[in-house]
Amino acid sequence: MTSASAAPMDSRFISLDVVRGIAVMGILLMNIVAFSMPFQAYGNPTAFGGDGPVDMAFWATNFVLADGKMRGLFSILFGASMLLVVQRAEAGGRSSALTHYARMTWLLFFGVIHAYAIWYGDILMLYAGVGMVAYFFRKMETHKLVTLGIILIVGQAILVGGITYSLWMLREAASAPGAAVETAETWSKMAAAFGSPSPGQLAENLTLYRGSYAGILGQRLGPELMQPIIGNFLFSLGTLGLMLLGMAGLKSGFLTGEWSREAYAKCVRYGYLIGLPIQMLLALLLMRSGFDPVSLWLYDITLPMVPDLFIILGHAALILYWVKSSAGSAFMARVAATGRAAFTNYLGTSLICTTIFYGYGFGFYGEFSRASLYIVVPGVWALMLLWSKPWLDRFRYGPLEWLWRSLARRELQPLRK
Repeated sequence: MTSASAAPMDSRFISLDVVRGIAVMGILLMNIVAFSMPFQAYGNPTAFGGDGPVDMAFWATNFVLADGKMRGLFSILFGASMLLVVQRAEAGGRSSALTHYARMTWLLFFGVIHAYAIWYGDILMLYAGVGMVAYFFRKMETHKLVTLGIILIVGQAILVGGITYSLWMLREAASAPGAAVETAETWSKMAAAFGSPSPGQLAENLTLYRGSYAGILGQRLGPELMQPIIGNFLFSLGTLGLMLLGMAGLKSGFLTGEWSREAYAKCVRYGYLIGLPIQMLLALLLMRSGFDPVSLWLYDITLPMVPDLFIILGHAALILYWVKSSAGSAFMARVAATGRAAFTNYLGTSLICTTIFYGYGFGFYGEFSRASLYIVVPGVWALMLLWSKPWLDRFRYGPLEWLWRSLARRELQPLRK
């Protein structure tokens, strides 16, 4: 068995491309809600978009299988790809530090444009900032990367757990006899922000996103200016942990498809048998709680971080088992191409979905129920699968991948094959 670090530096690992392709497609399963409805509906299906049996079934399925898992899978692949770029720079006699930090600086630039000019749910700023730190762990041994990655993710859960505890304390103080008016008002604002917005807030949100681009941009550059920065900082520990696990996955050969099918099958069994029951229990507890803000932070953000790891392992191993079993299939080639152009597909998804839902496009914001949103998702997936392979059959990189590479290397890169 050849280790990933010793593999030819001009080779591509189709396994990485396929997993990345599934991840960038899967992220839309939850992001579609954030594109089309008020923010609170992302975690609380009763806040907007319908809470009937079908809508709740879609929420529960995504909560168990997709929410946090696809983003986690994408983060792991980012860590692996980042290390691969560093290894190839070193093998080619280039400065790995200059190569890496030029890429991360330009990724940060793209992230800022995405977050403020296109869609608030950007992850590129987070990846750029955390990626700058992850570079220092590139030479760490595989088992140490795994250990540190898990420690960082547990640390992230503890940090978020502290916020959950603070919310619980605030709720108790606000509901206590003789509670101060200021305390009650603070709790009311927090509950509306994280759980159930008031009718007035919903109306304000719908008016904003059904309105003009200038109005949305003004909101992002005004009252919501710090939101992407705060959100990125809050989840940076866990993201770093996932990136380190991705680096370990590359070094160990797990992500490059070098394990046996039996080994991947075992990872699927253990990952799902441990992670899925816990996640299903959390879904039931969250539904029983009525999706109050404290329960949302506890069952939707804090506690899933551990079972998410097992489910991510199961997802990754299942995809890699498929790669080992069906290499050469036409559909797999399209998924791999989607992964090779993941940067373009990620930003392209934002452009497509904001055009569909926002007022300066087709204006369908707030018009779909949660279940009916999933009519849109296969259409966007089809676009990814249809354009990526024909483009990459003719060109070396996706359009934005080429631009990113050219900017980072400070010269135009060859595009045509």
